[in-house]
Amino acid sequence: MPKRSLKDLQLAYRIYFTLGALFICALVVSNLIFQKFFSWNPFGWFNFEVSVGILPYPITFLITDLVSEIYGRKKANQMVTTGIFASIFSLLIVYVADAVPAIATSPVNDALFTKVFGATALAVLASMTAYLLAQYVDIYIYHFWKKLTKGKHLWLRNNFSTFISQFVDTLSVLLLLCSFGILPWDIFGKLLLSGVLFKVVIAALDTPLLYLGVYLFRKKFNLSEGEELQLDV
Repeated sequence: MPKRSLKDLQLAYRIYFTLGALFICALVVSNLIFQKFFSWNPFGWFNFEVSVGILPYPITFLITDLVSEIYGRKKANQMVTTGIFASIFSLLIVYVADAVPAIATSPVNDALFTKVFGATALAVLASMTAYLLAQYVDIYIYHFWKKLTKGKHLWLRNNFSTFISQFVDTLSVLLLLCSFGILPWDIFGKLLLSGVLFKVVIAALDTPLLYLGVYLFRKKFNLSEGEELQLDV
């Protein structure tokens, strides 16, 4: 493995921290906006009924797959763990904001704020539990296939790991949200099917983006197929 210059290492760290910032932002936002649902029927093939909170999620899995491929399993796990702490911190902020009484002239009163963010605590708890499990599953399966294929067939480990982890995430979070009474059980099956299919479609569509990102990294840092950047911290 060639020794990296100080300039290359500094750039590698900056990119890693930037990806981490995008990852944390997408994760926290998805927990805050989850109560709005929408439908999407591409070309009349299937009517997806999903939460808008699902929209940033594929970004997080794309980032962790990219980090797994370039920086390795340890750095990917570090990013996931940091995201969990960020979610807990955002939850504390929401708690404080909900507890502070609104003034009479406030555009958003207490009732409206609680209606929008009141379920956030349980939702974040459910989301974090499911997400933590799914992301670690994703990273584990990704590196399992990377080792098995000796660094080849990037599309295989990307999609196989994401498909399984997204199913785990969707199933777990819906079970918890329905158990907590945030969502009714009678829409469980519909949301599970829509959520899993939506995530699978998006995961398949983001494969070219992963290839592009890996290509740019390998070209910039002169990495061979399957080689990872080693960052000490």
